[in-house]
Amino acid sequence: WLKLCASLARGAATFLISASSALLEMAEEGFEGVDEAELARLEAELGGVEGLEEADAGEDLEALLADVGVPAPEEEEAVEEQEEEEDLTEGLDVEEHLREAVEGSLRLKRLLSENEDAPNAKKRKVDPVKEQKVKALLTRWGLVNDAVVKHVLDQSLMEEIDLITKSGYCPDKNNMWKSTAEIFNRYVSELRERGMPGGAACDAISAFKHRWKMDLAADKTLRALSHKDLRYVLINFDSTRELSEVVEEASIMDVEDDNSTATASPEAVGIGTIGRFTRLDLIDPLADAAIFGDANFTFALRLVRHRKALGHVGRVIATTFEELDTLRERYKEIDQSIATLEENFAEVLHGVDCTQIATNPQFKGMEGSFGAVYYNFPHSGAIQGFFDGHPIVNWRHENLMRLFFRSLRTYVKPGGFVKVASNCGAVGVRFSYIIGGALENEFLHIETVPFLEWHLHRYGRSYGDKRDVYKRPDATNNQSYNAQAADRDMVYCFMYAPTGETLAPQMVRIPPSLKVLQACTDGPFKHLQGISKQNLAKQLHDRFVTEISGTHVG
Repeated sequence: WLKLCASLARGAATFLISASSALLEMAEEGFEGVDEAELARLEAELGGVEGLEEADAGEDLEALLADVGVPAPEEEEAVEEQEEEEDLTEGLDVEEHLREAVEGSLRLKRLLSENEDAPNAKKRKVDPVKEQKVKALLTRWGLVNDAVVKHVLDQSLMEEIDLITKSGYCPDKNNMWKSTAEIFNRYVSELRERGMPGGAACDAISAFKHRWKMDLAADKTLRALSHKDLRYVLINFDSTRELSEVVEEASIMDVEDDNSTATASPEAVGIGTIGRFTRLDLIDPLADAAIFGDANFTFALRLVRHRKALGHVGRVIATTFEELDTLRERYKEIDQSIATLEENFAEVLHGVDCTQIATNPQFKGMEGSFGAVYYNFPHSGAIQGFFDGHPIVNWRHENLMRLFFRSLRTYVKPGGFVKVASNCGAVGVRFSYIIGGALENEFLHIETVPFLEWHLHRYGRSYGDKRDVYKRPDATNNQSYNAQAADRDMVYCFMYAPTGETLAPQMVRIPPSLKVLQACTDGPFKHLQGISKQNLAKQLHDRFVTEISGTHVG
């Protein structure tokens, strides 16, 4: 009621000020047929506003509202946002330093749970300028009634909308295989990827050069450096000094004999030696290594044996999203795999949502202990009737990566590595979602290695769903998985480099509302009408809410 009264008060005051200004302008120009005494009486009733400028009127209004205890418009919005942030973690059993790790997931769950048709539903904030530009594009394309295309535009940045407008682009409305919304969603994703290093192989120098926007001359200088000098430059360069100064400083530095792999072969070719570290997976021997999204534990077994051969003493924490009963239905060898892992002092955890590990009691006390994290071929799960690139379902894949990296911030030690394997042409979890989610959370992109060049690539891959029951005839030799081209599989490598600054709340891709789902006309909705279409939209919406709550579906 207080907010309603404040809104009414501001509206009434604004009307009076506008009316008084209009009367004054008319008075200056002169009235024909208007009694001067009557005009003077009106001005007196309006509170003597003669000479009041518009800006001053706004200040006087804010002062008046403050006198009666009503917050100004900007303050009211800030209060509302603060209340929303407080509500997100209210009643949640999470320590204060872990709250940022789950805030994004909670906001996403709240957005999904909101019913826009409810009487007291909170309306999402709309930029009127952006709304006008979106409407203009939809009108130009003849897609004013396409709710899904509008949803994609609503999720685009203003800069992206301006680029689309200037480019003269128009989505294909007659494609035989893809819907207009899916084609347009892919175009917008590719538009964002133009400023990224690309999804194909990218060595350490190319990633470094892209991060600091260096030219070809700098590239030539870096590729001529030895291992010792290149490693020094990669670690110590920042934008406060010229590259030549750091290179000269590196040349006079002595090699520290600390008996570590980082100081090995100091005079070897720099880029080749640095790349060997990534490919051979030479990580911190003392730190723990965590694996997320495993299924049959063949990769975990590979990593355990690799670390044992190198003499590492850090633990391996192998996790699965599914519970053990589900794994036993799919993989007959799962109990033996778990026994082998535990014999090698690995820790096996089930039912782990990698976006919400801060709320998982199994990870209590592991903060700052991970020196390496692995997530091979992430995916949010297929939804029947939709391709992974369709905007109705694609937001799940993007948010998976954003929330994954945000949740890792508390658990990965500074300088720790994160490696995410994925196909560079994937339309579900696109390479830009992986790199973008990492950069947003202070994980530096240090290299992209072809998957087949990675020392740990020889493991029995699986689908990670019910297909594994009947499509794993020869998992030992990795002949059962042929769903995508292996030569396009990449390992995206990152290093955690926290700046110590407080990050903004994690951005998430807004999911489609129930109203958008009901307006969808392709995929499983293509031949549905009336109540059957509404029921499917409600079922899909409920599934989204269940998934973001950490419950596995399908």
